[in-house]
Amino acid sequence: MIKPDFEKGNGLVPAIVQDFKTGDVLMLAYMNEEAWNNTLEKRKAHFYSRSRDKQWMKGEESGNIQEVKEIYIDCDEDTVLLKVNQVGNAACHTGYRSCFYRDEKGNIKSKKIFNPEDKYGKTK
Repeated sequence: MIKPDFEKGNGLVPAIVQDFKTGDVLMLAYMNEEAWNNTLEKRKAHFYSRSRDKQWMKGEESGNIQEVKEIYIDCDEDTVLLKVNQVGNAACHTGYRSCFYRDEKGNIKSKKIFNPEDKYGKTK
């Protein structure tokens, strides 16, 4: 089995998350080796938070977990693509289905699935 080259990115690799059924890009996050291993073992998306300096499982607070269906590694072995079943229908912590809900002018192009204050108790 191949694994990402964590050395290239000082211990981190970008992880693109895509909806398994629709192909929609849901989010981009980062993985360290621990998050990679947990994702492989548990088949739920785990990432590394650069701002919080810790590993986390997607949906651990919101319940909007990502069940991993397929994993791909790019040709340079420094980027991961996760194809997931998005539980709860929202990947973005701001309440949208995808983190990519705005166009280049800042116009919102989708509707909110949930209110972040209801999930987290405060806006993140």
